[in-house]
Amino acid sequence: MLYSIRQFAKLARICRVMAKHDALFLVQELGVAPIAVFFAKRFSWRKAEGTKGQRLVRAFQELGPTFIKLGQALSVRSDLVGEDIARELAELQDNVPPFHFSQVKDVIEAEFGKSLEDLFSEFDPKPVAAASIAQVHFATTLAGEEVAVKILRPNVEKAFSRDIELFYWIAHSVERAMPKFRRLKPVEVVHNFEETVILEMDLRMEASAAAELQGNMADDPDIKVPLVTWQLTSQQVLTLERVHGVEIDDQNALESAGHDVKEVMRKAATIFFNQVYRDGFFHADMHPGNLFVADDGRIIVIDFGIMGRVKRQTRVHLAQMLLGFLNRDYRKVADVHFDAGYIPSHKSRATFAQACRSIGEPIFELPQNEISLARLLSQLYKVSEEFEMETQPQLLLLQKTMVLAEGLGRTLDPNANFWELARPLVAEWGRKNLGPEARVRAAVDDLRSVGDRVHNLLEAVEVLPTVISKDGIRLHPATIDHFARGRGGRKSGIFKVVAVSAIAASITTLIVVYILSKIM
Repeated sequence: MLYSIRQFAKLARICRVMAKHDALFLVQELGVAPIAVFFAKRFSWRKAEGTKGQRLVRAFQELGPTFIKLGQALSVRSDLVGEDIARELAELQDNVPPFHFSQVKDVIEAEFGKSLEDLFSEFDPKPVAAASIAQVHFATTLAGEEVAVKILRPNVEKAFSRDIELFYWIAHSVERAMPKFRRLKPVEVVHNFEETVILEMDLRMEASAAAELQGNMADDPDIKVPLVTWQLTSQQVLTLERVHGVEIDDQNALESAGHDVKEVMRKAATIFFNQVYRDGFFHADMHPGNLFVADDGRIIVIDFGIMGRVKRQTRVHLAQMLLGFLNRDYRKVADVHFDAGYIPSHKSRATFAQACRSIGEPIFELPQNEISLARLLSQLYKVSEEFEMETQPQLLLLQKTMVLAEGLGRTLDPNANFWELARPLVAEWGRKNLGPEARVRAAVDDLRSVGDRVHNLLEAVEVLPTVISKDGIRLHPATIDHFARGRGGRKSGIFKVVAVSAIAASITTLIVVYILSKIM
């Protein structure tokens, strides 16, 4: 009871701030704490200018870092807040007042146990960027290397911990009181939001993400990922190689530097595709502020606090769905959704295919430069409720990244379609990963775990010397001798040989059947 009262009091304060910006509609829609909403409207409401999304952005900015992050997370949930509001929230950037340099100095010295002068030969006290979680300063190491130093905002973890408790309380209340929202998995959404922000608040994780992305893209000539200075990196401090380039959305600067804007867009599409489909690990915050173009034409990526992962099977489903829509094969799109388990089996595939057609056809009838797959996915969410399609939280970051990538493409070349550039890449990936050979490879990979179980099974019947050769499963002579001289005597040994042979034959049959099932 005391816990609920405390959360209610927090929500009442939030409602007052939102009422001041005429942004209470979000809480009202959720149906949570109507009493708090009533009093906020009665005593704090003001008529504010701007659209709903703009008013909500201002309210989140006043409420602080956690709510700024919440707004960014909601920007990919058009199914929750609507397309117009989601579009406005996508513009919510981490432009917040910087914290004082004395705090920067205190954090760095506490983390490394040395004075700032013993760590850096130069350190610019003026930040180059200040965000809700951290801020960045340029510096020079004692070895003379130019670096960018990111410092976690003091006490941000405590503030986030307080706010996330409230979000969980709201999510559980919504699931209890509003059954129609359960399919959207509000508690799971809050959990994923919490995990994402917690990772952002450990700058060692960001450093690790940068290093992993650099390793994945090491052979890609079109991307530059700054190096991590590990000796000057900790939980609250991240030191990266300082990079130089032109902001990717500054067309005049790009052209003045001799860059072909269309070629920049092609590189951006290829980089996005390779991260998502080839590697399954992608930069999930690809707004123009995090992308630059180097003198040599490479695209520079910075800020690795928000990264996404996509399992191979999910990538397969995404590729099949994407190719299905691009080829206007709506039956295939429906099959993918049902086979992946996104839609319950008792629903009609034919009817869902018809719904997909109703979404796809209006979009693909548009001029090529106006086709938007991000909009297509948004429309797909709108019809999903009728088919009991549950939200897939693991795809939310990817959807957000698709929106950002598409917006970047339109900024670089309004007459081009970002997805048409990626289409041949998707088709080639599909040829390699969706055909019979790919299914055989997947089957063989799956059998690795089976092999471990087989080993344990054979070990249980004392046949460690058993060897599996290219000609099949055979027993080493020492194994037969071992059985013949075993504790159970000759009959027991013969029985074990027969038993193991039967097991081996069964396993061989299962392996063959399994592989055939994958390729047929």
